[in-house]
Amino acid sequence: MKIAVPKEIKNHEYRVALTPTGVRELVERGHQVIVQTGAGDGSGFADSAFEAAGASLESDVEALWSAAELILKVKEPQREEVARLSSGQTLFTYLHLAAEESLTKGLMASGATCIAYETITDAQGGLPLLAPMSRVAGRMAVQAGAHSLEKAQGGSGVLLPGVPGVAPAKVTVIGGGVVGENAARMALGLGAEVTVLDRSLPRLEVLDHRYQGRLRTVYSTADSLEEAIRESDLIIGAVLVPGAAAPKLITRAQLADMKPGSVLVDVAIDQGGCFETSKATTHAEPTYVVDGVVHYCVANMPGAVARTSTQALTNATLPFIIALADKGWKQALADDPHFLPGLNVHDGKITYRAVAQAFGLDSVDPASLVAS
Repeated sequence: MKIAVPKEIKNHEYRVALTPTGVRELVERGHQVIVQTGAGDGSGFADSAFEAAGASLESDVEALWSAAELILKVKEPQREEVARLSSGQTLFTYLHLAAEESLTKGLMASGATCIAYETITDAQGGLPLLAPMSRVAGRMAVQAGAHSLEKAQGGSGVLLPGVPGVAPAKVTVIGGGVVGENAARMALGLGAEVTVLDRSLPRLEVLDHRYQGRLRTVYSTADSLEEAIRESDLIIGAVLVPGAAAPKLITRAQLADMKPGSVLVDVAIDQGGCFETSKATTHAEPTYVVDGVVHYCVANMPGAVARTSTQALTNATLPFIIALADKGWKQALADDPHFLPGLNVHDGKITYRAVAQAFGLDSVDPASLVAS
């Protein structure tokens, strides 16, 4: 199969969809991998490393896309990339369609088969291709939040761990999943006072046991959220409804109850954000202030640590890429019931219900497509 790896063009996105190690695995299985010149530069993977692994290089982006049967990316395709897609091609990348109606309709119009990393499941009910970037984003959220608390960044001037004689910052993490736990772990490591809100008592029990009481776990209610809003210096939004738009948990009116210079970090921004005042930002201009509260809403946080992120992503995606290349999308999805939910769009049809519901559109059962 002809597999293309284009250079990411989203603002300040430095990751690449495949490492040279991944290229070698595919080439040794008889597949042709074409990498756009310079695609790995931001992650520290030189063109020569891809060539040594068996890839061919292509500087003409139009030729790269048109020749491909399978296109591997990191972030959702930008407008000019959607225009390059055509029927018969398979796109494998993060899509986050429930927050992007124009992208969804553009992919439908392309006729391509579009498989999303973030909706593939595993036997435990997890999201194995979202998890590695969720770990990165959760840990980065605390770094970003701590920096945003600095006075020069518009924050309140609070040091996350405090110092002897001065209390540490209060950090609240909304959501105890992969992002939330990694954020809490980082905040604890820095010496902050950390609370996790979640509506799953079993999950809170796991966190309480794992962190031996160092982490305050609270069942999420309107009252407990309001208390967090009043008392926290840093709130990290880490909620996830797989494939669907994130719920809005903090309204604009509630910002008035927050401490001046406190910080909101919205890790759910890819899915539309979990704060009413959230809007996607970039690494070039990561923050903005609303009613005295600093908002950090970068939609591709892991792109800032591209070397680590690219390696972690390829480790997770490579078995699925190999299945697509060896079998083709239909057989690969038919053979693996956990791969099947990754199908979001095919031949002009939405195949993931939560995406269709977000825009009032009809969806098609993906199982019917792979069985036909």
